[in-house]
Amino acid sequence: MQELLDQIGASAGEIYNYLNANGTTTFSKMKKDLDLKGNFADLGLGWLAREDKVAISKKGTSVSVSLK
Repeated sequence: MQELLDQIGASAGEIYNYLNANGTTTFSKMKKDLDLKGNFADLGLGWLAREDKVAISKKGTSVSVSLK
């Protein structure tokens, strides 16, 4: 279980650093650029959302993500 939490935390860190460097982006572009395996992009973003560190918005079918 701890290994899984560590992987999710590491994914959250990668997402945070990516958004810090690139600004607002679509979730699909970020996911493609980071190439996180399995559901770790979703899990990492959820972690950051729970900590209130990201803003997530939806326009049509596109989901945009940015740091708060």
